[in-house]
Amino acid sequence: MTAPDRIAEFTAAVAQTFTDGSLVRLKLGGYHGEEADLKSVEARRVSLKVGDRLSFVFRYKTTDITKNVTLDEAIGFLEQGLASGYRSARLETTGFDLQFERQNDKLRLKRTEVKGREAVEASHDRTKNRPLTDMSAPWLHALGITGKDGVVRNDAQDKFRQINKMVEIFAPLIQALKAENPRIVDMGAGKGYLDFALYDHFAKGTDRSLEVIGVELRPALVEAGNALAKKSRFAGLRFEAGNILDYDASGADAVIALHACDTATDDAIFQGIKAGAGLIAVAPCCHKQIRREIEAGTSDDRLDFLLRHGTFMEKQAEMVTDGLRALLLEASGYRTKVFEFVSDAHTPKNNLIVAQKGNAGSREAVLDRIADVKAMFGIKKHYLEGLLGL
Repeated sequence: MTAPDRIAEFTAAVAQTFTDGSLVRLKLGGYHGEEADLKSVEARRVSLKVGDRLSFVFRYKTTDITKNVTLDEAIGFLEQGLASGYRSARLETTGFDLQFERQNDKLRLKRTEVKGREAVEASHDRTKNRPLTDMSAPWLHALGITGKDGVVRNDAQDKFRQINKMVEIFAPLIQALKAENPRIVDMGAGKGYLDFALYDHFAKGTDRSLEVIGVELRPALVEAGNALAKKSRFAGLRFEAGNILDYDASGADAVIALHACDTATDDAIFQGIKAGAGLIAVAPCCHKQIRREIEAGTSDDRLDFLLRHGTFMEKQAEMVTDGLRALLLEASGYRTKVFEFVSDAHTPKNNLIVAQKGNAGSREAVLDRIADVKAMFGIKKHYLEGLLGL
């Protein structure tokens, strides 16, 4: 049997068991394609309003992405993937397991009969484990997330997933704040996606109330945000016009900023530190200041193999910028962690710096570490240092 024949036999088995309802699980492994963080892929049959589909879960290092596809689309994906991208696949059914393995040009299929395995319930139209469950909320429609039918628009699926993920991350952090009614200040709020989502979640899904203030430079967005907050009956949500650095954040329990460009992220961090906020969380964007410092300075010669390449320089500048931000937060009395909050398939600016006040360790040791990093990369001063007077 030729290699194409083995792939065809495997995909035919997938198609047959999908159709007769005996498919339990499909798993692909041994991935060696271009997506470096993709670990494995699993699929099962689900029943949707539009018909039965194969629901593929792409498991990455830091997140999972689900795609529901038709049988024809699934077979096309499998034919291509088994020919090159994946070294193994396993089809589990109620009557047998079919193992596919590829080693170089050799392809093998092994079938093992099983007994007593029950079919998996294919129902899928159930309430998803998401913070936002009321699709009739007027703010979702006004911000272009849902259509008139109350269903998430196709072109807003990624945005909806991002909003839910951010609420999943922020909700427990806010719950951990000591304030009875925490005041959340969002610096550079834009249209206020996160502000509306957080307020909605806490108003409908918890017994805790919030005060949420979106700070935005553009008056038109401030006016639109306040009108929508009033329409949504979100009494504790408001938008105020202002520049991040000039805004008085006194009394803020949490300061957040998503994709504030370049040093505007540092302005938000500084405002959080100055206000003594218990929580500071920023998703940085555009790391220009430190890149200019590195390019103008004299870095350690051992870094030349990285810094002489433009693409590496850009990535290195991003990591150094955010690494120093984390250290400067620690020097200011905060525990910090940095992680990806969504897959870079949705946005390349996907790192989140989370800082919680307390137990940060030795300030002097952190300042020494900052000095060492700056010397290594030829950096005179991080913009945030100047704001903090260091």
